[in-house]
Amino acid sequence: QVQLVESGGGLVQAGGSLRLSCAASGRTFRLYVMGWFRQAPGKEREFVAAVSWSGGSTDYADSVKGRFTISRDNAKNTVYLQMNSLKPEDTAVYYCAAGSRSVYALKLGVDYWGQGTQVTVSS
Repeated sequence: QVQLVESGGGLVQAGGSLRLSCAASGRTFRLYVMGWFRQAPGKEREFVAAVSWSGGSTDYADSVKGRFTISRDNAKNTVYLQMNSLKPEDTAVYYCAAGSRSVYALKLGVDYWGQGTQVTVSS
């Protein structure tokens, strides 16, 4: 069992930056692939980024490559999403996710979800 709690969302102007954090508790954190999804009103939830248990492998959606960076600190049981050069189309609720398979499989199968944190990018 894993519980995930996101923080760091808010309102930012286009071109600005935010860093999201996800604190995990429960089963051994380092055994899970971690990642982020997002969902805008009226749209399906979409994959954003994932990082392997060691932090050595990452996967990103094409829409955020070069702008977002995912990382994890296993000692703190925390995963981060650094978001730079934000665009209005990045506006969504961002969800932390954990999976027990490969980093590239997280988009296909999520075992645990956080409650989400709102990110709003104004123009």
